[in-house]
Amino acid sequence: MTRNPIKFGTDGWRGRIAENYTFEAVRRCSHGFAKYLLKVEGSEKPVVIGYDKRFASQAFAESAAEVMAGHGFHVLLTDGPSPTPTISYSAVHQGAAGAINITASHNPSSDNGFKVRDQYGGAIDPEGLGIIEAGIPDDDQNIPRVNIREALASGAVERFDASPAYFAQLEKLVDLDILRDAGLTILVDAMWGNGAGWFSKLLSGGSTKVIEIHNTRNPIFPEMTRPEPIPPNIDVGLQRSVEENADVLLITDGDADRVGLGDEHGKFVNQLRVFGLLAYYLLEARGERGPIVKTLSTTSMLEKLGEIYDVPVFQTGVGFKYVAPKMLEVDAMVGGEESGGYAFRGHVPERDGILAGLYLLDMMVRLDRKPSQLVELLFEKVGPHYYDRIDTPLFPEKRAEYEENISNAQPKEVGGLKVTDILKVDGYKFSLEDGGWLLVRFSGTEPIVRVYCETTQADRVKPLLEDGLKLVGVK
Repeated sequence: MTRNPIKFGTDGWRGRIAENYTFEAVRRCSHGFAKYLLKVEGSEKPVVIGYDKRFASQAFAESAAEVMAGHGFHVLLTDGPSPTPTISYSAVHQGAAGAINITASHNPSSDNGFKVRDQYGGAIDPEGLGIIEAGIPDDDQNIPRVNIREALASGAVERFDASPAYFAQLEKLVDLDILRDAGLTILVDAMWGNGAGWFSKLLSGGSTKVIEIHNTRNPIFPEMTRPEPIPPNIDVGLQRSVEENADVLLITDGDADRVGLGDEHGKFVNQLRVFGLLAYYLLEARGERGPIVKTLSTTSMLEKLGEIYDVPVFQTGVGFKYVAPKMLEVDAMVGGEESGGYAFRGHVPERDGILAGLYLLDMMVRLDRKPSQLVELLFEKVGPHYYDRIDTPLFPEKRAEYEENISNAQPKEVGGLKVTDILKVDGYKFSLEDGGWLLVRFSGTEPIVRVYCETTQADRVKPLLEDGLKLVGVK
């Protein structure tokens, strides 16, 4: 049996720092990725490596760079913590074979992670991840590597600034001058992460005012349990937005690939509604047409928009390892997931919290509405939708029992609504008579079970979640 096996979840591998997330583990992951790239791309193209603001992320990134250089790759290492979307875009802009990102995204401060991206800047599909995992050795004894100082001196590893090219790309996608002169007051919660400073930099010079909070480096993430852009982590930001009389609150997670939204009243706009808003913005305000790609855990409002605007909607498993390949396959207009990550055509098939935030601001300006009014406008099109989610810790030794419970479940009704179909693709999704759904999934990166639901009836949300937990056997 492999000692300390490393398995990639919905988005890379994550672990507890100094427990299973160690320098040795990072070197092992890097070796597996290097072997994969040598097989599919060769060593002629460079490899981009970036990192976040977590404890020792830069040092872990340098360890990855040592291994990639040891395998003959020219390594482009970011010169500081960089948002995940800048790293993904750099893979394309630099003509790289792929990219590594040292980040645990929204995980607690105790964790760090290892993400990999392909030449298109997107997540690698499950087949490719399987090849990478198979190439990860049991230890790092025979892994080739070049000391980081020697590699920097020889040019095998080169530090670079990923910001300018990404900044230029955003200017092509959004008319920033209009946003700068819109006279908005925008509160930005960077969640102590890599999104700090970006909206201020992008939107300065006009009548729009940007106020940032949690915008310095603090790896323990004070005032939140983790840098995930959902309540209660954003409660401080919501309250501050009321105090500042802000028109909107934008929240970026730890590595800035996800976005959260607060309205002008300091109320959270959940991530399913944000996905609906972004799709509606592209279809209605910008007049774009093209497929929509969604994970099975996100909103059915997208199917309704697809019918209204005559565009196809494709459903995938949870994680951009499914979304990104499908977006490339069908040339999708937009792709996204329940966690608040959205990707857009003309950019990279990767979540981008900064671009998504700019698009939401552009929607406000084009349609001359505040966020709560935009939600009302969306509901006029597709009807009201209500969503919630519960994450419940599991005893690892009982996980098999819980999985068996839900696997055998055949309920005719949940939450007082008739079950019309059961989909067992990536979790257990129960379609409901009102067009809503209940989903039960076991996390691939943490010892928790997630129970989600969406319904057109507000009073059904709590009963649905409770019935979901009962089906698992944890309540």
